[in-house]
Amino acid sequence: MVYLFNENAGKERFSIKGEDFKYLIKVRRHNVGDELGFRSQEDIKTLHIYRLSEIEPKSAAFELVSSKIFEVKAKQELHIGWCVIDNKSVEKVLPSLNELGVSKISFIYCERSQKNFKPDFKRYKRIVEASNQQCGHTEIMEFDTYKNIESFIAKFADVKVFDFCDNTLDEGAAFGCVLIGCEGGFSPKEKELLKNQEVFRLNTPMILRSETAAVAVASKILL
Repeated sequence: MVYLFNENAGKERFSIKGEDFKYLIKVRRHNVGDELGFRSQEDIKTLHIYRLSEIEPKSAAFELVSSKIFEVKAKQELHIGWCVIDNKSVEKVLPSLNELGVSKISFIYCERSQKNFKPDFKRYKRIVEASNQQCGHTEIMEFDTYKNIESFIAKFADVKVFDFCDNTLDEGAAFGCVLIGCEGGFSPKEKELLKNQEVFRLNTPMILRSETAAVAVASKILL
């Protein structure tokens, strides 16, 4: 853990109990005198360092040592337009995408998406918050949805498209928005809709699952 979210971060003193107490004292075994980082979600850019001053049977008290603006984020932003897949598949790679620095994911209902899959934004947000505390990232990933690919490219006309093609993504390529299909790829109608967009593939002979493609593309662009 790099830091912990707490609504009282920034105050001169505060106490923790419940799950935070269990994690920091019982699991991480912090002792009186240890210094830990806290941030509030309202002012996530500011890192507050606290000293553990007292441990009770079910609570622990902290005193503020210092506060400073300290941001940890990717060198550039990447917005992924991701055709809807199973929530479980998204949840498995969401921490990795957050660690890489993906700034936003738009979930799009493409023709081959199963319409019974509904992105669970509340759960995604909890996963991202836990990931932030582990990796130190100081931006909260954003989520939204689009009813189809047409509405997405109408708003993001410069989006690059990951698909089967002859054009391999160059080393050092840089762009801010990418579209990734669901399992089975894009339909013929969608391919026709995307014919004017720049399409690329990665330099591999393997067929990538949708979630693998998301992580691989994000790695190429952000690292």
